[in-house]
Amino acid sequence: MDTRSKGKTGEELAVRFLRKRGYRIVCRNFKTKSGEIDIIAKDGQCIVFVEVKLRESISSGYPSESVGKTKISHIQKASLLYLSKHNLSNIPYRFEVVSILKEDRNYKIDLIPIEM
Repeated sequence: MDTRSKGKTGEELAVRFLRKRGYRIVCRNFKTKSGEIDIIAKDGQCIVFVEVKLRESISSGYPSESVGKTKISHIQKASLLYLSKHNLSNIPYRFEVVSILKEDRNYKIDLIPIEM
């Protein structure tokens, strides 16, 4: 699977996963000069900025382990721009990773909070 189709597959799986848990998808692929946010959702009154990571094996580690300090910084800057642009500065928000690991024909999906 090439990188682009892997990314699209991962995001589609993540959207379905989040919707099953009651999240409402607000925006996908929000791009800024600082970086991109894969999914922006609402969980109750809280805005959730979601990074999606899909891997086909753990030979390079679990998917969520690839979200390092630099990526977190980019997500944080992009999220602040989103909040400002939409006048949502007073709304609670958080950051999460949807970690997807392909196991044979199935996917193991986890939702992991990102500590800022």
